[in-house]
Amino acid sequence: MAVAFTNEAETIALKNFLNVQAAEDIVIKLYSNNKTPAATDVVGDYTEVSGGGYSSIALTAASWSVSAGNPSQAQYPQITFSFTGAAGSVYGYYAVGATSGKLLWADKFPNAPINIANNGDQIKVTITVTLNNP
Repeated sequence: MAVAFTNEAETIALKNFLNVQAAEDIVIKLYSNNKTPAATDVVGDYTEVSGGGYSSIALTAASWSVSAGNPSQAQYPQITFSFTGAAGSVYGYYAVGATSGKLLWADKFPNAPINIANNGDQIKVTITVTLNNP
């Protein structure tokens, strides 16, 4: 499944690019409802995982690696969600603005759902953002 950037995220990106508003940090969350991401989604369309020692992960801006080219890419080092017990089915992850709480993008795992049932279960996510100049 390809990452779906929201229409709202496109607006935010333009405002950041043009220095109309300052960028904000990004938080990655896992979701537990069977949702296929779409551009028109809002944060309320996703049910955040709860239980099992789950917690969202705040990304550190300086950890992104950006390479120029066609396409240009940005990649974040792999992040790991670790669980201490059962949390049920996980379908994917979504990204929100740390301050605004606005939905930026979402991605459904190709092998969804992933059942989190045991202490020590993990989900690893590597995020790559590609911009292609046609």
